[in-house]
Amino acid sequence: MNIAEAARRADLTPKAIRFYEAQGLLRPSRSANGYRAFNETDVHTLQFLKRARDLGFSVEECRSLLTLYYDTDRSNAEVKGLAEKRVREIEQRISDLVSIREALSSLAESCHGDNRQTCPILDDLAGERRDHKERQSSAA
Repeated sequence: MNIAEAARRADLTPKAIRFYEAQGLLRPSRSANGYRAFNETDVHTLQFLKRARDLGFSVEECRSLLTLYYDTDRSNAEVKGLAEKRVREIEQRISDLVSIREALSSLAESCHGDNRQTCPILDDLAGERRDHKERQSSAA
């Protein structure tokens, strides 16, 4: 099958397939005219890669997972270790996002949203963390 059909069946774009091929994660055969020719195993590999990437695994982690998948003598402990590492990374990201949300919420609450020249959000972004009440009273 051609790249368009493989892409459709794996729910990927042809560009993503070419990327995976360039990364050495997939090696479709080539027809006499040089076009890629995909088979069912290639489509299965593409579906595997899509699912792994959807779960947030990096390209290098996908390479490791594919190696483990095709290694019948593998230890499942290695696979579990990769999954647990990914869970820890996701938990850290969630924690970071919660901190970002709290900081942005606090900044949004401190902004009056009116026509004043001072804006606590912009001041914070510029590294000017001042008490706006103090600035307003000194300006009066």
